[in-house]
Amino acid sequence: MATFADRALNFFSTLDLDVKLPRGVTVMNPYPTPEVQRIMHRFFKRFYSDNRPRVFVWGINPGRHGGGLTGLPFTDPYALKHFLDTPHTLTGRRETSSQFIYQVIESLGGVEKFYGRFYINSLCPLGLLKDGLNYNFYDDPATMKTLTPFIVQSMQLQMDFGAKRGAAVCLGTGKLYKFFQAINSEHRFFKTILPVEHPRFIMQYNRRKMNEFLLKYQQAFEAASTL
Repeated sequence: MATFADRALNFFSTLDLDVKLPRGVTVMNPYPTPEVQRIMHRFFKRFYSDNRPRVFVWGINPGRHGGGLTGLPFTDPYALKHFLDTPHTLTGRRETSSQFIYQVIESLGGVEKFYGRFYINSLCPLGLLKDGLNYNFYDDPATMKTLTPFIVQSMQLQMDFGAKRGAAVCLGTGKLYKFFQAINSEHRFFKTILPVEHPRFIMQYNRRKMNEFLLKYQQAFEAASTL
């Protein structure tokens, strides 16, 4: 019988985006590279070799220092080695969002307990760049409109991994939450969506209140588990 891991690995191994994007916007797809394939196989086989449903947690799209490089959302090369115990040959600096997310993971019992209950990805599962910098899919209406069918299809495929449909966590309270609400209203992926501030917003502008945001994340994740 196929497991959550089997379905996820099949999804990522075939993930591709073949659409015409606005001028200057390019796609990051790390999944065809052998090193990322090895990382993904090790990660999913370790944490998801079962059929337990998980609470799904959704960000925007992978960044060039995190999931756009390692293949694992909100996971930079440092987290890959020091939290997931995965040796690798990737190089890169720490990503601020990854730093916060792994504090959340540690506060919820560490990687084994966390990934046994939760699954993290981004609404747009492939990263975007514009002029060499991270670019959010909703940053202009043309890009968002172009990518919406891809986002919806990707979400539909991932729901079949083993999603708990009571509640999802949205890592954003502004444009991302608004977009998520709109597509969820149409496609009914989840009964409710619980928004929390995006990790980058916390780390860049509200680092002094980090403990408050950690508590808010813990409460949202635990609440989503009960719905």
